[in-house]
Amino acid sequence: MPRNLYPMFVDLSGRRCAVVGGGSVAERKVGGLLACGASVKVISPKLTRNLRKWAEGEKIEHVPRGYGKGDLRGAFLVIAASNDGEVNDRVRREASALGIPANVADRPESCGFFIPSVVRRGLLTLAISTGGASPALAKRLRTDLEERVGPEYAGLLKALEQFRAEVLAKVKDPAERRRILQSAGGHPGLPAKLRRGETPGALLEELRKEFGL
Repeated sequence: MPRNLYPMFVDLSGRRCAVVGGGSVAERKVGGLLACGASVKVISPKLTRNLRKWAEGEKIEHVPRGYGKGDLRGAFLVIAASNDGEVNDRVRREASALGIPANVADRPESCGFFIPSVVRRGLLTLAISTGGASPALAKRLRTDLEERVGPEYAGLLKALEQFRAEVLAKVKDPAERRRILQSAGGHPGLPAKLRRGETPGALLEELRKEFGL
């Protein structure tokens, strides 16, 4: 049943995450976890080629057998992505007993958390969820956003990150800091300048001059 969800972003750097399953779905989930710096344990007797490479390169920990009780202890979150519904349900039940959030692939009604459709542009992350009502709509909206929010936003965030640090260091008045940061962040012409080939460094210098830093 679709639910109203509380949106949040979680720092997984160094966090232990368990993935049960070694197929293509598990591979996608593991890839997303690794991109966020998670420490990933994969429990499966078989692995896709990429998962095997990651295991051989020690990017993930591989437990080369089927899931067993106790495999989830110490995990921050769990993803059940095996091709066996009964196994996935056992994973969900153990995770619930241990108080660990679990995502069950293709079973939104069993999920303690959802993995949204995501658009990434450097530090910018746009996440879309329909609460399990229509993953297909979430994917379509993601495609729309990928077209509207181009790669120039990665450069924009890079410039704005440095500009914010300089404003916080140099501008002492809180109200003035807020005014400058809001004006810079909402500046309508910045993405277009980057699309035309301006570098983040040049954009940063323009912001410094405009706001007198």
